[in-house]
Amino acid sequence: MDRLRWTSLWPAAALTACALVAFATPADAQRRVAPDSLRQIQRVEPMHGPPGTEVTIYTENLPIQAKVHVGVGATRTGFEALHEAEQGMWGEVSATITIPETAPWDRAVLLVAFDAIFAPIGLSEPFHVTRPDGILQRTGEITGEGVECLAMRDTDGFLYTLIGATDGLSAGEPVVVQGRYVEASMCMQGTTIEVIRVLPPPNG
Repeated sequence: MDRLRWTSLWPAAALTACALVAFATPADAQRRVAPDSLRQIQRVEPMHGPPGTEVTIYTENLPIQAKVHVGVGATRTGFEALHEAEQGMWGEVSATITIPETAPWDRAVLLVAFDAIFAPIGLSEPFHVTRPDGILQRTGEITGEGVECLAMRDTDGFLYTLIGATDGLSAGEPVVVQGRYVEASMCMQGTTIEVIRVLPPPNG
């Protein structure tokens, strides 16, 4: 396992808007990378599970690098490099990592590919860490974005659609939901959570 190395990252939603990504080099100097230099990691399996889950990534769209590392972390709090990945002659990368025990169940995490100096070159869609019983928690605000289902944005800007115990929730309402990740959803937007309970919002 690599020594822990961290990189601060704005929410994924901001990456598509014009945010910049800052990362720490071994000398702790700051550089900035334009968002269009970050590639989308194409395949992540599975997309949810408790700490200890083995997750396989595969992507064919990364630039050729002398060395590629793969890690995991949450937006705004940093990323941990976990594994040195193998890169094929055409740039394809495959790796299996284990979701660490410190991964939070109350916010989404991203898998990230780094180059040799630990600059991010690729990000995954959100991976959803659960408790051992399969429950996850998200804090955010109900929005009017839902088409088939009620929608919310969490504090990192990720879109969720909600089914289950959603009675009484309305657009503009701050909310904390606990529920289960839905593999196949009729909602057709974001990530769907089957809500089990709704908690009072922070400072609510």
